[in-house]
Parts: sequence; C-alpha cells; structure tokens
Amino acid sequence: MKTKFKTILFVSAFAVALVGCKDKAKEAETSSAEAAAQAEASAVKYVTDAEASSIEWKGFKPTGSHNGTIKLESGVVNVSNGAVESGSFLIDMSSITVLDIPADNEGNGKLVGHLTSPDFFDVENHKNAAFEITGISEAEGKTMLSGNLTLKDVKNNITFPVTVSQNGDTMTLTSETFTIDRTKWNVKYGSKSIFDNLGDKFINDDIELKVNLTAKKA
Repeated sequence: MKTKFKTILFVSAFAVALVGCKDKAKEAETSSAEAAAQAEASAVKYVTDAEASSIEWKGFKPTGSHNGTIKLESGVVNVSNGAVESGSFLIDMSSITVLDIPADNEGNGKLVGHLTSPDFFDVENHKNAAFEITGISEAEGKTMLSGNLTLKDVKNNITFPVTVSQNGDTMTLTSETFTIDRTKWNVKYGSKSIFDNLGDKFINDDIELKVNLTAKKA
C-alpha cells in the first residue's frame, strides 16, 4: 500500500510539473542594450493610440498569481515597405492596475501601492519605463522584435515574437505572451535567487508580459 501511495504521489507531482512547464511562457532573449534602429526618410510614421494600447502583466508566487495592465503614455512606430523598421514608446508605470482583485477591495489598493513602491518599480522616482526598437528578424516562421527595455535604472535588450497587421491607417502590433526576469532590472523584492531566507514567502522572478499596441498613421 505504501509503495502504491508513493507511486500515486510521484505521478501526481510529475503531472503538475508537466502542466507548469507547459503553461509557462518562454522568457524573452535578454542581452546588453544595443543601438536603436534608425528610420529611413521614406518611412511611414505611426503614432501610438495610448487609449487603445496596453501591456498585460502577470506575476507568480507559491500561493497563486496576480495580473493586471499597464498603459502606454506615448510612442511612434516607423514602417517601411509594410514592415516595422524603428520606433519607441513610453510606458506609464503609475497606471499599473490589478485585475484579479475587485477594485473596491482593500487588497487591490494595497497591492497597487506595493507594486509602485520602492520595493518594486519605485514609480515616484521612475514614472516611465521605455522601449526602443533595435531590430526586426525572422525565426522559425515568426517575426521577432528586439528592443531596449528601460525599467527603473536598468536598460537591457529583449527579443520576443510579435504579429503586425495594418488596416487602412491603423497598425496593430501584438506580442505573444513572454516573460522577463525582473531581477535583471533591479527589481529584487522577494526573490529567492537574491535572498536565501524567504522559505515559501518568495515571489517568482519571472513576470509574464503581453504587448498590445495600436498606432495610427501620422
């Protein structure tokens, strides 16, 4: 009976591990910052529609997860021959919202307050994050967007898959869900890779992100 019970536990744990691996988004390739791409004189300029654009986020801990959105403040994308060539945008870190806790719940305000505090994104001193495109490439049939992400006081280059489409004077750029390791941007609170005395009170280093960008021809 003991052997059978151990086998059931092992199979259950293995199944959970498989599900966890399957569900986890792939980490964006991360490297040192690079020179920003430059627009050709003939490029068509698109201006970000901030109201229609957002970044979805999701963070994890042993007891569950939280998710929400962050707004874009402004941005431009330059397109040549139907392909994204260069561009940049500002991310309004003060716009962080939490969606998995009701807005009128006290816990919602506490979590937003913690995320905007110096423990995490220190919004008082770093109101904006920024992304500047450094290149576009093709890999395994996917369009890969590379750019410098500046978060707090750190700039790293990340690469992730996107889908770009145009409809009249409107362009949309949507990423696949990907992750970044927040500690690479000096966001260390609750990280067990930084602190060794957290037990099960840690927060995962990986943050899931999904970019939804809508821009209109200038």
